[in-house]
Amino acid sequence: MIYAVIDINVLVSALITHNSLSPTAKVVRLLFDGEFTPLYESSIIEEYQEVLSRAKFKLQPGVADALISFIKEHGIEASRTAFLESMPDEDDRVFYEVSLSVEDSFLVTGNFKHYPQTPKVISPADFLSVIIESKEE
Repeated sequence: MIYAVIDINVLVSALITHNSLSPTAKVVRLLFDGEFTPLYESSIIEEYQEVLSRAKFKLQPGVADALISFIKEHGIEASRTAFLESMPDEDDRVFYEVSLSVEDSFLVTGNFKHYPQTPKVISPADFLSVIIESKEE
């Protein structure tokens, strides 16, 4: 099984894009298809709720709630593994620390400057490649 923490910027991009073939839209589709298991923690869910409810994104009513409910129902609530180094954006620490809690999990983001540069932190396009490769094995 593939495990991943999905950064909020990936979810926002997937939900507001008009391009159903964008990597972010494909990641969300694969989430709903059960191709990977999302990891989350209460602070991540709170950020999903806060950001996705912003009026500027103009999401249809219920879309964000349905996505968050799916993540909670089909994902794994994980603890945080402390990362003792400083981070460029401390608000994003929870995403990285939850990804550290499950071996071989990924943090899928479009915002690399907020995280340590490790193989664990990957783009939506690279995450799609990981999923494709896992099917070929």
